[in-house]
Amino acid sequence: MRIHLIGVGGAAMGNLAAMLKEAGHTITGSDQALYPPMSDRLKEWNIEAGPFDRSRIYSDGRAHADLYIVGNVISRGNIELEEVLDHNLPLTSMSGALYDFFLKGRRVQVIAGTHGKTTTSFLLHHILHHAGRKPGLFAGGIRADGHPGYALPGAELFVIEGDEYDTAFFDKGPKFLHYRPTDLVLTHVEFDHADIYENFEAYKRAFRLLLRWIPSTGNVAAFAGSSGVREVMKSLPAGQSLWYGSAADGDLLDQVGTPTGFSGFRREARRIYLDGIGDADVPFIGAHNTANALGAALIARQLGVSGEKILEALSNFPGVLRRQQIRRQVGTPTGKEIVFMEDFAHHPTAVQVTVDAARQAYPHHHIIGLFEPRSATSHRNTFQKEYEQAFSALDEAFLTDVFNPGKVASDERLDVAGLVESLKQSGRSAHFAASPDQLFEQLKDHLQKGVGVPTLILAMSNGGFGGIYSKIDALIDALQKG
Repeated sequence: MRIHLIGVGGAAMGNLAAMLKEAGHTITGSDQALYPPMSDRLKEWNIEAGPFDRSRIYSDGRAHADLYIVGNVISRGNIELEEVLDHNLPLTSMSGALYDFFLKGRRVQVIAGTHGKTTTSFLLHHILHHAGRKPGLFAGGIRADGHPGYALPGAELFVIEGDEYDTAFFDKGPKFLHYRPTDLVLTHVEFDHADIYENFEAYKRAFRLLLRWIPSTGNVAAFAGSSGVREVMKSLPAGQSLWYGSAADGDLLDQVGTPTGFSGFRREARRIYLDGIGDADVPFIGAHNTANALGAALIARQLGVSGEKILEALSNFPGVLRRQQIRRQVGTPTGKEIVFMEDFAHHPTAVQVTVDAARQAYPHHHIIGLFEPRSATSHRNTFQKEYEQAFSALDEAFLTDVFNPGKVASDERLDVAGLVESLKQSGRSAHFAASPDQLFEQLKDHLQKGVGVPTLILAMSNGGFGGIYSKIDALIDALQKG
């Protein structure tokens, strides 16, 4: 089949293009502009892609594809979309295409929630793959060993990251409602995506609708540490619920009773214990990642994977790029270590747990946090106080102004300068930068004055952070040489 993707430059649409090509289809794509890394990956996959052009859709009295897939960033008025509509050509969304081509007829494991979706998706896929189950995969990231966010499925299973963001211009409901899960990991439910959900009740309703898809033969691994999860789970029969975590404070229980054969689950730093089965060192940090691992393990166990295989898989999990990824770890002439860690955190809760994990892993380091408010949620002042609390856990904070501030009315916009002032008034060291470039210069001046203590630089953004990561890499390399 000839398939054209409108808006192919995003990570998810690009991965779908690659999957369809590997499945034997002829694929083309287009976007406003194509940038690395996706532009490079499309070339590597031999997928023809370029700027929007009506003639890509229809010319000389004929359509140039059998099916058109539109990304959710594409709106009415897009010249290719209008051409598809004008000629009444076959059109679907990314979510619809995923279901029609890959999910239909398979047992689908959806990973949903406000936080932890990508990591948990990769964890569950890795466990099932290690057990020889040949699961499919569709997730919004890249594994640290270079494995892309997709894998063609075998006959039985498919693990997919369930995004609650809207589907397409013609369907403003969440993507995950198209996936028809048999099994579900529900990581967290906290208000997010204030640009499309009017309030928290509307946001929770999306997850309640997702739970309606779970058949009687399905399972839901639900994180009890999230009050939002506990609330939406009330609509599911108790017999299908596999709870993990503590309802009291969000920490993992030392003992988690499940109907899966696990008698318990404990963690100590980077070691995981399954009581009665064994234990393993794991290459990730933080209670939230331990929770992600347990959610994946519970579903894997329900799918027949042994505890031994689960521990083996967790012990050799490569991790996920941009999730507590160590970019640099060097010594300096003063004898003090500098660590540079990159993370995707943008919601205040994600910021908080990422800082906590860094503190746990590097208890003697001076932690400098860098943050770019780039996501639709972090643009808004909905979480002004929550961000202040999250950044208070840092030893030092460097914060840029909101990315593309014109997208949000001034009275609804996160007041980053005010946030910095509040941190200073509470005795914290904080710095405001109008742009990522200015932030880098501030950080550079700060570090070049001397690194007197072991230091961890934690950069958090769900975007490119103005390209400063490579600059910080080079700066740290220079500091190492002295």
